[in-house]
Amino acid sequence: MTTPFMTIDALLVGTPMPFRGDDHSAIAKQPVKGPVRIGWDGFAGDAVADRVHHGGWDKAIHLYPQDHYDWWRERKPGHPLFDAPGAFGENIASRGMTETQLCLGDRFALGSAIVEVSHGRQPCWKLDHRFGARDVMATIVKTGRCGIYFRVIREGEAEAGTRMTLLDRRLPDWPIDRIFRLLIGGGHKGDPDAVRALADMPLLAEAWRGRARKLAPAG
Repeated sequence: MTTPFMTIDALLVGTPMPFRGDDHSAIAKQPVKGPVRIGWDGFAGDAVADRVHHGGWDKAIHLYPQDHYDWWRERKPGHPLFDAPGAFGENIASRGMTETQLCLGDRFALGSAIVEVSHGRQPCWKLDHRFGARDVMATIVKTGRCGIYFRVIREGEAEAGTRMTLLDRRLPDWPIDRIFRLLIGGGHKGDPDAVRALADMPLLAEAWRGRARKLAPAG
């Protein structure tokens, strides 16, 4: 059986810049040429403006599947953000696996580093503002095309044009698409037992475990 993998189109970094009013954001990331150093906090040269909601151990690296780009292009024809990777502020622009195939706790080789899927991305107003539209955030919530966050298990370096190979899958029943729909997409009422399980799942990012605890019915 072929080992699952993703192909890396680009690795991207960014620094905070004026975004809206007094708000700053590092969402406008640019591709890096050559190797990128990967530390516990993510890619060297990458930074976040809002440390309350971005960055940290569970959000060290953001991946957005380029597999979704054609779908988005059909809904946003001619939008210049889809002319290159980085439309959603991702650090990794990849192809080959999406939220339906990527599971919580999956470990991948990223160059010489090892990274682990911690949760999906909960969209916020910044995506609507970046696209100049009012429906991007809502569309992501509805469709589950959210992107993935990784924590870094082993530091190293990587570069574009290579593969991310799956090393270990411990929770095959918990694809990120399922978790996102339960905790963000409103599906918690239809499967309370699953939400209770997520509340006590150590591999799930603390922020989403807390959300699961709030959504889980008593009993």
